Amino acid sequence: MTPESSPEGTRFQRWLARLSFLLAGVAIVILVVFAGLKSVTMLAVGLAAAAVSLAAAFLFLSHRGIRRWLSLAVFVLAPIAVIVVYAFRDLLWVAVASAVAWLLATVTARLALAGNPTDWRMPEHPAEPPARHPYLIMNPKSGGGKVEKFDLRRKAEDLGAEVFLIGGSEPVDVAQIAREAVAQGADLLGVAGGDGTQALVAGVAAEHGLPFVVIAAGTRNHFALDLGLNREDPSACLGALSDGVELQADLGMINGQVFVNNASFGAYAEIVETPAYRGDKLNTTLNLLPDLLRGHRGARLSAKADGTEIRSPQALLVANNPYGTGDIAGLSRRTRLDRGMLGVVAVKVRSARQAVSLLRGENAAGLTVLTARKIEISADAAQIPAGIDGEAVSISMPVTCTICPSALRVRVPRNRPGVPAPKPPVNWARLRHRAGIRRERAEVAA
Repeated sequence: MTPESSPEGTRFQRWLARLSFLLAGVAIVILVVFAGLKSVTMLAVGLAAAAVSLAAAFLFLSHRGIRRWLSLAVFVLAPIAVIVVYAFRDLLWVAVASAVAWLLATVTARLALAGNPTDWRMPEHPAEPPARHPYLIMNPKSGGGKVEKFDLRRKAEDLGAEVFLIGGSEPVDVAQIAREAVAQGADLLGVAGGDGTQALVAGVAAEHGLPFVVIAAGTRNHFALDLGLNREDPSACLGALSDGVELQADLGMINGQVFVNNASFGAYAEIVETPAYRGDKLNTTLNLLPDLLRGHRGARLSAKADGTEIRSPQALLVANNPYGTGDIAGLSRRTRLDRGMLGVVAVKVRSARQAVSLLRGENAAGLTVLTARKIEISADAAQIPAGIDGEAVSISMPVTCTICPSALRVRVPRNRPGVPAPKPPVNWARLRHRAGIRRERAEVAA
């Protein structure tokens, strides 16, 4: 166990933990000393505004028309009203000073609880042997034309790669193209395109034990993001061909089909299935959420994750390794893709109270977050819509999702942006232990 991952942490982290408690105390003292009895009013006003904001956020998501926009107005005006109240009572500077102290306390707490880089960085392995016949599949339409914009074909061919451009109006079986390339001697496969295409070819690479190169030429490329690749300049990903290292990544499987990011069901899949989703994801999601939150759409789901029952979730997300803490939509990052576990997120909202608590994050009553090696999903319909790596599909029930540990040899550039350190949740009990503040316990003799 490394010092940072041990309960005590390093000496520097112990002092940071103590500083965090000191700053939290300063935040409270500022309120008590400079606001006196008014601090109780300040706290009450702040809590009331927070409750109003949460309720307004839920109403904004769950309604349409004038109610939605009135809710948005309340959400925006609630904190402004708090500032006005504090200003009229000459307490604004007190609130700001206390908030700054509390913010610094949170920052130092996260630093004190941060883990060792070896705990959240995937180990690198030599990229051996060098690829003699790399074969790259490129989708010119993906990401609004990034293949042409960044001249990816020419740059790849200059590095000795054979390039296949997906063209024409007819669907192309990229997995079959990859298998034919392997049969003809390809010793490395790669894709310049979206996550769905990446997954299809990654499955072929894993099947044959070949290294795989991810070129972030899609719209979002969450897989590339979590590998620490450069999504702003896809041509930088080609550095894996000339000066690369290897990462051993897991692959998710859903009824025998590979996924690199996630598989979504229920409300998540209903949104992805909508034709307008790709063109305007935000408005499509907002338009569908009212029905989805009230449970008016979709089949009734049930799931079992390594024996844990998940009953009637409205939305279910199964990820190839878990996303960041409290993420209910698969939008945050995965610090590692080699933990050998599926991340499972289930959302079930039956009341406004549950919906408001859901907005608070991981410990909400309507939210189930866990990890599993296998999840079995059933529904009261023979087929249901699903989203696999952002692609809308119709899938037959029942569904089994599993994880294939270290199945994929991903070759990445040695020099790349990398994955930032994860932000640990502020656990005050753990922080107290790290600071060395322990309660004395009386020992009772037998």
